[in-house]
Amino acid sequence: MYEGVVQDLIDELGRLPGIGPKSAQRIAFHLLATDPADIARLQDVLGRVREGVNFCEVCGNVSEGTLCRICSDVRRDATLICVVEEPKDVLAVERTREFRGRYHVLGGALDPLSGVGPDQLRVKELLTRIGADEVTEVIIATDPNTEGEATATYLVRMLRDFPGLTVTRLASGLPMGGDLEFADELTLGRALSGRRAL
Repeated sequence: MYEGVVQDLIDELGRLPGIGPKSAQRIAFHLLATDPADIARLQDVLGRVREGVNFCEVCGNVSEGTLCRICSDVRRDATLICVVEEPKDVLAVERTREFRGRYHVLGGALDPLSGVGPDQLRVKELLTRIGADEVTEVIIATDPNTEGEATATYLVRMLRDFPGLTVTRLASGLPMGGDLEFADELTLGRALSGRRAL
């Protein structure tokens, strides 16, 4: 334990996702040794992030204006929507360069134990969007964990009554470069059931 403001800084940094106590300590001492102009720039950006970041009115992605760059791009296929949990998932899908449709960010996943139900997510906005636009396919790209699977199941139930709408789920299975002997039964089972012809 350190004294005063140094320990406060370590504690606050340690609250960030992916930052453990050791990393928080390293970052804190790096900041102490950093040039004051660099610290001022960091403070400025941190101060502006809450006021300067908006969320797209259509999809819920991070945006500087009322529409994000993807929703305002007329070249994107408006009939195809990929549903993700968080804005960071949009970037992950975009990095593949395989998807040319639009997105819908839910703002999380169903987690009843933490008090996150359908009303805390952007599910109503998704249903409104599908009803108003000529959407032909919704790809559910929630995380392959308990909350993501529960969210996907809930969305399938909500979307199955839309006429002419195809609802798909991202395939899951074995990672590239992995060995079969190290795959768990659930992952291997999904890889078998989701196999495709070559």
